[in-house]
Amino acid sequence: MISFECDYNNGAHPRVLQHMVETNGEQTLTYGFDAYTERAKEQIKKACQLEQAEVFLLTGGTQTNATVIDGALRSYEAVVTVESGHIAIHEAGAVEASGHKVIALPPHEGKLSALQLSEYMEWFEGDESRDHLAQPGMVYISFPTELGTLYTATEIERLYEVCHRHGLLLFIDGARLGYGLAASPDVTLPWLARHCDVFYIGGTKVGALCGEAVVFSQMKAPRCFFSIVKRHGALLAKGRLTGVQFDALFEPGTEDGHEPLYLQISRHAIDMARQMRRLMVDKGYRLYIDSPTNQQFFVIDNEKVRELEQKVQFTHWGPYDKQSTICRFVTSWATTEDDLQVLEKLV
Repeated sequence: MISFECDYNNGAHPRVLQHMVETNGEQTLTYGFDAYTERAKEQIKKACQLEQAEVFLLTGGTQTNATVIDGALRSYEAVVTVESGHIAIHEAGAVEASGHKVIALPPHEGKLSALQLSEYMEWFEGDESRDHLAQPGMVYISFPTELGTLYTATEIERLYEVCHRHGLLLFIDGARLGYGLAASPDVTLPWLARHCDVFYIGGTKVGALCGEAVVFSQMKAPRCFFSIVKRHGALLAKGRLTGVQFDALFEPGTEDGHEPLYLQISRHAIDMARQMRRLMVDKGYRLYIDSPTNQQFFVIDNEKVRELEQKVQFTHWGPYDKQSTICRFVTSWATTEDDLQVLEKLV
């Protein structure tokens, strides 16, 4: 059985695991004050080319989204996203459990447009009953989106301009950020850091056992954010667990002496995805959506789906029509040429 079900069903990248083993016998400071966490934070700031940024390491995506949103917003404020946004559909109401309404707008290929946000805010601000409503305080998008699509630099820039105009924070979910950056022709890590208020660098899906690095880039971290993290149950006593992993992921790479391991392995996943896409299209499968990232969506006949699922793990995204299903196949840093060769024989 080969798996293209998701990008977090492997363990850690060998260099990450090796670093954990090498440091395992050391006694360090706790709660993220160890030398490895401090160095990882400095390396992340250097990769963002933003020395004034503030970095916090958490363990999982839902935890990170809920903690950042609750910490950054006032008690009466809401967060705007799209109906397919992760916080709206895949996080069991975690954000709303902290008292912040999620305002979900219709997506276009998984994305929120600047025009759409502008029209919504103009409606809201012009509504005589607005004081009776949850007050928008933040916009949440993900890069890549749930459908593997990417915002262009221009789209993010325009969204950020609308956010500024209406006093909204822009928060970018980067659970798969490495894969988005590797696939994007015009968005780099330093550029992204300057075009949103806060974002995070996902480790769980990009080479780490667990870990998400929150970067407050164009805003100061909320007052007492360390305590907010603790209040959300998100503070690791053994903070070194995430620190050591990000220390390995953002140490300058050995291949070119500069690019971090994080970006190197992300590019590998995109290369594997492009090869998989070509072989599936060559076999006659239709694309459901034009995704440039490591999530590829195909329309597959139901009879073939039943045949494939005996030997391949993938996600049944939903019905396309009565005869076929939308299936998601995902590559990762751990996908190999051998995996693709096996898939090619089965499809």
